[in-house]
Amino acid sequence: MTDDAENEELAAAYNLGLEFQKSGDLAGAARAFREALALDPQDTGGVSIRLAAIGAETAPEKMPDAYVATLFDQHADVFDEILVDELGYCVPLLLRDLVQRLDCGPFSRMLDLGCGTGLTGMALADCTSHRTGVDLSERIIELAYDREVYEDLYVGEAVEFLQEFEDEEEARPNWDLIAATDVFPYLGAVEPFLSAAADRLEEKGYLAFSTETLPNEILNGRSYMVGPGNRFAQAEGYIRASLSNAGFTILAMEPITVRLEEGVPVPGHLVLAQKS
Repeated sequence: MTDDAENEELAAAYNLGLEFQKSGDLAGAARAFREALALDPQDTGGVSIRLAAIGAETAPEKMPDAYVATLFDQHADVFDEILVDELGYCVPLLLRDLVQRLDCGPFSRMLDLGCGTGLTGMALADCTSHRTGVDLSERIIELAYDREVYEDLYVGEAVEFLQEFEDEEEARPNWDLIAATDVFPYLGAVEPFLSAAADRLEEKGYLAFSTETLPNEILNGRSYMVGPGNRFAQAEGYIRASLSNAGFTILAMEPITVRLEEGVPVPGHLVLAQKS
């Protein structure tokens, strides 16, 4: 089978799954999505996330890297317009306000994971001396480069970057602030991220991130799940316990509206923690 034929078959299975899901036939959607996943094991369409969202499979520990990279590459040119204007996203500004209120910083070295086009880098530019940005999307990184906010930019996955990155000048550079303002909705399980972040922070360094959450009756005892917007939601208690286990002290965990989803506020938390 040619690549074009394979792509057509994949698209047909994926779109059929969407049609079944929209009509309420979740069993039919699951069959079509599983067919699409068999045709595309790398899961560039995020089918495993859709299967979890409809309750056909348990939630994976994170979103597939190929899906996240493809998603942001496709929307790179209108990224800010969608995120800020349509979805009402303002977490970087909320983080800047929180840093000011808690009188943290200034910071010598900030690592911005999932940096996107540089919204967090711009929001924290006046209290950080050196900024490193990391994102899975090569096209997004190109746009962040054009903003001239970061001294260093890399294409990579957040946890792998924390675990593996080495600088030519420093064998294992550490940061005094790590920010991840829209990373946890793509992670699910947060323990690997928190462990790696603690390992790369300087003593008494700060970790700032946002999460999305759902009511306890929907989470139903789960630490995390894929929500109706096909993004991960984490329980507040799970985040608190995971931070403590990773050696962090929570300085603030404030309820926020992370974004709008079809005009409906998406609840979450803005967290600032310090390495103990």
